[in-house]
Amino acid sequence: MKLSHLAETLIGSEIIKLAGEIKEKMAKGEKIYNFTIGDFDPKVFPIPVEFEQEITKAYQEHYTNYPPADGILELRKAVGGFIHEREGLNYDPTSEIVISCGGRPIIYATYRTLVDRGEKVIYATPSWNNNHYTHFLEAEHVVLETTPGNNFMPTAAELKPLLKGATLLALCSPQNPTGTTFGKQQLEEICDLVLEENKSRGDDEKPLFVMFDQMYWVLTFGDTVHYNPVSLRPEMKKYTIFIDGMSKAFASTGVRVGWALGPANVIGKMKAILSHVGAWSPMAEQKAAARYLVQRENVDKYLSHFKSEIEERLVKIYEGFNKLKAAGHQVDAIAPQAAIYLTIKLDLVGKKTADGTELKDQAAVTSYILNEAKLGIVPFNAFGAAKTSPWYRLSVGTCVKEEIPAMLSALQAALEKLN
Repeated sequence: MKLSHLAETLIGSEIIKLAGEIKEKMAKGEKIYNFTIGDFDPKVFPIPVEFEQEITKAYQEHYTNYPPADGILELRKAVGGFIHEREGLNYDPTSEIVISCGGRPIIYATYRTLVDRGEKVIYATPSWNNNHYTHFLEAEHVVLETTPGNNFMPTAAELKPLLKGATLLALCSPQNPTGTTFGKQQLEEICDLVLEENKSRGDDEKPLFVMFDQMYWVLTFGDTVHYNPVSLRPEMKKYTIFIDGMSKAFASTGVRVGWALGPANVIGKMKAILSHVGAWSPMAEQKAAARYLVQRENVDKYLSHFKSEIEERLVKIYEGFNKLKAAGHQVDAIAPQAAIYLTIKLDLVGKKTADGTELKDQAAVTSYILNEAKLGIVPFNAFGAAKTSPWYRLSVGTCVKEEIPAMLSALQAALEKLN
């Protein structure tokens, strides 16, 4: 049966496919250290108690009708205050902020608002889902494959030859899947390129917009500082659309409260698209988020504890990989900077298992680590990188920290069986 071109050519989520395989193993009773999904186990990382109480209260107060298409004004004001206080950004709640059910619909609406068929979209790999959204629009993929030397973050020098004629530059910091961030100078140089490119365009040409996904921006560790285009270069405000929300900052992925910040003319069109799609955050959750975000003391207390728990897991696993590397195993890791992800390397292609089977490609390595070490991780090729890339995303959102030593021991045993 013939279906639409989009349906026939769209690639399903590689992460969900891998997660399905892991669930089958777990259903059979296997112990799997499942570090694949960028989500949280609510038993390990519950949402803030006060937020949960506000959600319950909102339902008890019968906030169960349709919300406004752009989100309730109370929440837009709370979001505006939250980002002003913590990032120094100033956005008008009435015209420059839109609420949606998480980040995905607002990313889709951003693409739909800005990009026409055949226009150029620039994105780096590995990165989350830009390849699929570009495919949705039948736009032209302009792909930059990043390197570990730059912590898998794109640089101005790499982007400069790609900007001419492009409509959208998709950036993400902290980055999914790498857990790394832009440095101040690095992002300033990119902003300067965008501003220079837009000055060169005529009044009848579309500008080059930047979609800046900062869904993980509150989750930075150590000396890492989060930078954004508009704070660094105020002129970028008319070209930048921020993707943000509650999902990762407050371990509330299933609560579905996200938002976009941007120029009024862009946000207005995004509101229209989202209204037709019906991608609204539920009324009660919006009411609860509005009431919770203004509870500064409770928010600070939650984030302090939440961040320390995530950082502890990332650092322990990073240190474990360093010990394996020092012992001569072909593994590596990048020091954690932000988000819930650790970038790790398993350079095992060509190795042979105990029964003499050669690991001929990276897919075989992924399967071996899952079957032998019981460790589920996502290869960077699921985020658009080359199929030969030996790098992986390890997510600690479901990680029980007491199990980290056992996981590392299982991985070590699996590595020691290779020759």
